[in-house]
Amino acid sequence: MRIAQVAPLYESIPPKYYGGTERIVSYLTEELMNQGHDVTLFASGDSITSARLYPMVEQALRLDRHCQDPVAHHILMLDNVAALASNFDIIHFHIDYLHFPLVRALHIPHVTTLHGRLDIPDLVPLYQRFREMLVVSISNDQRRPLSFANWQDTVYHGLPERLYTFHPQPNNYLAFIGRISPEKGVDRAIEIAIRAGMEIRIAAKVDKADKEYFEDQIKPLLAHPLVHYIGEIGEKEKNEFLGQADALLFPVDWPEPFGLVMIEAMACGTPVIAYRRGSVPEVIQNGETGFIVENVDQALAAVKRISEISRLCCRQVFEERFSARRMAKDYLEVYQAIIQTPTFQPRLVG
Repeated sequence: MRIAQVAPLYESIPPKYYGGTERIVSYLTEELMNQGHDVTLFASGDSITSARLYPMVEQALRLDRHCQDPVAHHILMLDNVAALASNFDIIHFHIDYLHFPLVRALHIPHVTTLHGRLDIPDLVPLYQRFREMLVVSISNDQRRPLSFANWQDTVYHGLPERLYTFHPQPNNYLAFIGRISPEKGVDRAIEIAIRAGMEIRIAAKVDKADKEYFEDQIKPLLAHPLVHYIGEIGEKEKNEFLGQADALLFPVDWPEPFGLVMIEAMACGTPVIAYRRGSVPEVIQNGETGFIVENVDQALAAVKRISEISRLCCRQVFEERFSARRMAKDYLEVYQAIIQTPTFQPRLVG
């Protein structure tokens, strides 16, 4: 099958540091190539891939200090995609809704995976206007604000099975990884760890939009002797960081669309203690791969019970439910259904 993957240009494919969407695009692209498909990747020029790369900018826009208008580069990318559209059996977009007006004029199968939060009022009239667009969710919960959209499937994220290794023995600390922002709950993670009397290691980036929050609310908390702030880490460091943790703390306070770090932890054999928000109940099996909690007190009780969770079970569940192989298989089924049957009926994942 001739497949085009259209990626955001903010990060490279794969990203050098933080970037969940870009990592998924990379894993999917490489697995489709492994399975013998002809894949073209529209992405930044510093991307690394075995697919055919069409470099749309020289480097990832987040790292380009000269870039002032990233949307302009995405519009130019879409013009390139349109010019080459007839070369593909299907075009898979990962750039939210920027391409919706364009693809109405493209006589070729296409699908869009929505990677972000959808509980934004401004999105409702947009998706009502473009309700014929074929879209894929990354969790069933993600769909709720736009239940009327033309959902084709839910495809859970997946990781290459060899990306992370199983760590049977933890090293007596709790981990937090991701982005420092109010909705991600690093302040709650710190409180949980301190009250449990355990070290917490924090590997996280601070976006410009959250710099004031970090300086005012989080930086003072980092002075506690049990709190160790590492900063942003890349893929290579994650294996040891997550694998040696007793548990990953995921106390989010927003409708998490998926939560890639949860399956990264499970791939290492590390259980997850997560708030019941968004996709969490779909990803974590309560009492088997971690604990789903409602507040800090319940999270503290879960920390005390973390030894009840089998780290081997966490790894096995990852292999069964969240591998890149399984993700590519699910997307190929979506592609085939769209190509062969335009009236493909949506379904939810069990």
